Amino acid sequence: MARNNGPVITKEKEMVKKMITLYCRKNHGDEGALCEHCAALETYALARLTFCPFGEEKSACSNCKVHCYKDDFRQLIKMVMRFSGPRMILYHPLYSIGHLLKK
Repeated sequence: MARNNGPVITKEKEMVKKMITLYCRKNHGDEGALCEHCAALETYALARLTFCPFGEEKSACSNCKVHCYKDDFRQLIKMVMRFSGPRMILYHPLYSIGHLLKK
């Protein structure tokens, strides 16, 4: 399986890291490093993006027909995205606008 490290995947990785960091900071109260669960989710999500079969042609994960996350991680990332998504416009507006345009 090919590794994806192009500009689209790199941007997606930045976005997911920001979303997980925001979620962890607001829900687990630590301003420093991610908690153990959020760190594991971030590692998993970044690996999934690295090996995304669509590579640089990928759409937003919510629009994807291939569910590459294991069930437990899929539920966690959905929770993170539901929480962080609406708040990203306040904390990271440029990323948010770019992501919305991609959908």
